[in-house]
This record gives sequence, C-alpha cells and structure tokens, in this order.
Amino acid sequence: MRPAVWAPSAAQVRAVIGVGGDRIEELVPDQTRPGWWQLDAELVPGTRYGYLLDDSDTPVPDPRSQRLPDGVHGLSEVYDETAHHWQDGDWAGRQLPGSVIYELHIGTFTKGATLDSAIERLDHLVDLGITHVELLPLNAFNGVWNWGYDGVAWYAVHEPYGGPDALKRFVDACHGRGLAVILDVVYNHLGPSGNYLPQFGPYLKSGRNTWGDLVNLDSPGSEEVRRYILDNALRWLRDFHIDGLRLDAVHALVDSSPTHLLKQLSIEVAELSEQVGRPLPLIAESDLNDAMLITPRAETEQGGSGEQGGSGEQGGYGLDAQWDDDVHHVLHAMLSGERHGYYADFGSLPSLAKVLTRAFFHDGTYSSFRGRDHGKPVDTERIPGWRFVVFLQDHDQVGNRAAGDRLPEITTPALLKVGATLLFSSPFTPMLWMGEEWAASTRWPFFTSHPQPELAQAVSEGRLAEFADHGWDVSAMVDPQDPAAYHDSVLNWAESETGEHAEMLELYRTLIRLRRDEPSLADPWLSAVEVDFDSERDWVVVHRGQLRVVANLAGRQQSVPVPGATEIVFATGAASLATEGEDTPFGGVRLAPESAAIVRIG
Repeated sequence: MRPAVWAPSAAQVRAVIGVGGDRIEELVPDQTRPGWWQLDAELVPGTRYGYLLDDSDTPVPDPRSQRLPDGVHGLSEVYDETAHHWQDGDWAGRQLPGSVIYELHIGTFTKGATLDSAIERLDHLVDLGITHVELLPLNAFNGVWNWGYDGVAWYAVHEPYGGPDALKRFVDACHGRGLAVILDVVYNHLGPSGNYLPQFGPYLKSGRNTWGDLVNLDSPGSEEVRRYILDNALRWLRDFHIDGLRLDAVHALVDSSPTHLLKQLSIEVAELSEQVGRPLPLIAESDLNDAMLITPRAETEQGGSGEQGGSGEQGGYGLDAQWDDDVHHVLHAMLSGERHGYYADFGSLPSLAKVLTRAFFHDGTYSSFRGRDHGKPVDTERIPGWRFVVFLQDHDQVGNRAAGDRLPEITTPALLKVGATLLFSSPFTPMLWMGEEWAASTRWPFFTSHPQPELAQAVSEGRLAEFADHGWDVSAMVDPQDPAAYHDSVLNWAESETGEHAEMLELYRTLIRLRRDEPSLADPWLSAVEVDFDSERDWVVVHRGQLRVVANLAGRQQSVPVPGATEIVFATGAASLATEGEDTPFGGVRLAPESAAIVRIG
C-alpha cells in the first residue's frame, strides 16, 4: 500500500513508520488531487504508520485506517485485503421484500463478545426464520464496550470484536447459512474521543445536532468529505460483502447541496449492486415521517438498473426502506399503557388502525411531544409496506429507557404475544431485537467505557438531562460507566430453552413461518388493509386478504365479530369459532382475555 491522505489544512505531512516510529518519511503534494498528500514508498501489510501534521511531534492515525490494533489513539496498520479467502462465491443475496430482520449488538449477543463467537448462534437465527442480520455499528471507538454510535474511525472494525478479518468470517458464515448481513453505519456525527479528522481538513462545519458537531456535507471542502462517506459505504458493501446498510438518524445530515448525500449514495450503491449482481438495500432511520426518502429517484438520476419500484419520475432519494417508529409507538403504548413523553399521542385502537393502513400516525397531524404538526402522508398506492421496517423493540427503544428494561417487564406475557401477532401479520418488514424471540429477561441500558473521567461524567449528566426531558424516572437510570451496565446486558441464552421463554420462542417461530407460508400475510400493500375495532370492548380485527387477525385486548373472554370465519389458523390462547349471537350476528371468534388469533374466512 502507498499511503495517501487528504490534508488541505496542513503545510507539511510526514509519515511515522514502524511500531517504535523508527522511520519518518515526507509526503509530497499530489499534483492531480488538490489537498492530497502521498508517500513515495510502498508499505507491506502489517506495517504500522501514522501522520505528523505540520510541526507536531505526535502522530495521529490515518483517517481511512483499515485497522487500528491499538485503538483509536494508536497507529494505523496496513491491512492485507487478500488474507481472507471468501467462501461465498455462489451467494446471490436476498431481497428485502418478504424479509425478517434481526438486530443485534456484537458486544452483548454472546458472552464471547466477538464476531467469531456470534457465528456460534447463527443456526438459531436460521431455525427462527430470520433472513437478514442487522449489526449495530462496528467501526472503531474509544474504550472496550459501547453501543457503537461513538465511532471515530469509520473505516476500521473495532478490534475487541475481532477486527476486519473477523467481520469477513462472520459475513461468510452468514452467507453460508442463507443469511444476509446489514451493517448499521453512522455518518451524522463523530464520537467524543479519538476524532482527529478536523486536524486534517474541514470534515466538520459550524452547528450541532443532538450528538455533536455537524459533518460538512455542503460547505467549502465538502466534496472530499462526501467522498469520504461514499467510499466508506461502498467499501463495506464491496470489500466485506455486506448486503445492505442501515443509515443512522439521517435527519441529522444537514445537506443543502444540489444532490443530497443520500440520493448520491443511492445512485452509487445501485451501480455497485448491478456490478456485483446482488441486492444492496439502503435502510434509513429518520424521525421526519417523510416518505421522500424511499420515493424513487427521477428517471435521469437512477444509475445502475434504475429499478426502485414505482414510477421513475417521482424524484425522491431512492432509498429502499426506512424505519417506522410510529408503529412501534402505537404497539408499545397499547401493550404497556405508557403515555408519557413521545408516547402521549399513541396507544389507542384508532391509532393502531391508522398506522396499519397509512404507515405513519403523524402524517401532517399535531404532535403533542413536538408541540407542532409533524410528518407527511404516504402514497399507499405507490409505496408498498415492505419499505417500512417495524418492530416491538429495538436497541433505541429499550436502551434509551432509564433502566434499559425490555417490554416483558412492562406488559403481560399474554399481551406480548398479541403484540408479536400484530407485528408479524402486518404489511411491513418486521424486525426483532436480539433476545426478543424468547422474551429475554436481560436488560439493555445505555453503556459506555470512556477512559477519560471528565468525559464519563459528561455522558452521565447528559443522560440524566435527556431522561428528565422525556419524562422518565431519572432515579432508575443506570450509570452508563458502571461496568455492570454492560456485563448485565449480555444475553442469557440458557433461558431460551426453559418455561415461558421456550414457549415464546416457539410462538415466534410459528408466526414467522406463517408469514412466509400464507400469501395473505405476505401482501405488502397498505391500501388492501382494512381495520375494524371497538374501543369500548377493546378488540380489533385486521383484514389481510383471506385472513383476519383478531385481537382481544380486554381482560375478559369475549366473542369478536368475524363474518365468514371458517378456521382458526393460529391463536395465542384459547380460541374457538363463535356461533351467531348478539355480539356476532354473522359469526366470529371467541377469544381468551388478552389473546389474538389468525382466522381464515371462506
């Protein structure tokens, strides 16, 4: 490898080469690329190196470090891209429509806390019916454990997880089992420790979002910063055979460029997808409730095959899918009874009916949490439901609770099964949070391992302020820096084989199998969904083709009208067909308290 670096802010760049810095070499300006410097020498794999900027005598790592064996403050290492021998030559990828996603955090998925130890649990995911594994961020951050959203070295895989070769082994193992891999990437901010990018050039600009300084996407020097991001995304997909990216909090990407970064990314990824011959979906997390993200690009902007679904003249960003928090909020509030903070507008049966037929609850309506109107309507005739990723739990909604308590702690086992039934029978793309399938008892609070005491204190104080603002009980907050916050979050796999945990696991397996086998449940079009409900009696019926999803949320047994019901396909509790009666004049289903059933009509 011949080192090269973009450092327009420097008047001189030198390379420190070797573990002990025994060689120092001058880099010279690249005459073909303004602001770039290059070393007129080849470095072999395994060589450590760093850069001295101007008159500094402290080396800093390469902004595009592909490996950081000693952490984010240490020297970079030349990585051998050819060391791993890929075994997935026949892998053709998996389409997002019809998929079931499983979100996991490598550091707490297994006691081994590595990518290699995670491989040992992949057969469990295959048996469950998962199609896509979504990994929380893996790029290098300071400290040993962290959620991953404090990354500062975007090109390097966190060493305690096993480094870059371990990621390739994990991807190979997934592909060998028919599992696609989605990687969570964070381009909206950098972590608070180990960020040396501003020393090299204008990677950041004035202004802040929730997590830190804004990344420079549209100010002077932004062309190279955008290239830094785009090349990073393409590297994961091309060099690590990753099958798709989850783009963190894209609403925090402030970009007034003629072509938004997200649109440019979708164009270049579409071209790469055509080259490698497999789908490479891009999934955005956004709190804007705006389907422009997943609206197809204009035909002249398509790039690659240009197939995005629907008309090519709509002029959106052309991403494949986006997270839909409103579905989570409705189900969570309905199952738990919580109405504080951002749950205030959710939880009613009318709100459930709206998200199942319109995707967003706030689609131009007043949000009491925000104190203003929020969101835009979804064109359900053009945008299918599979483009919305929905969930009962995820890392944010669990981990951003004061105690990190999961849904099984705040609702009944019976209602938990009702929630799972509604989720997996919906027209959306369902996602599970690791351990959800067996109602894991392990909590998952926010945790960090910042070595600097002042930074640790700032993080703890910031979390307290955030919880107070959202209406949480701050007295229940777990100290993020307490090692127990991390160690107690590691999944207890043994409990998945016992009692109610094993029962829940079998229920999830059954629901995922039904979703795969029943054409009515595979229909992604929200315009075909109808919802009947009775808020006084607390029941709901969701029309899904030849099936009806029936939920009794009341604490008593009751009959629910389902005209034409002929067969109970699935039930979470005692259920039977009801004869014609006062409550069911044309037939229906008798359900146990807090239970659900999937019924065929004919």
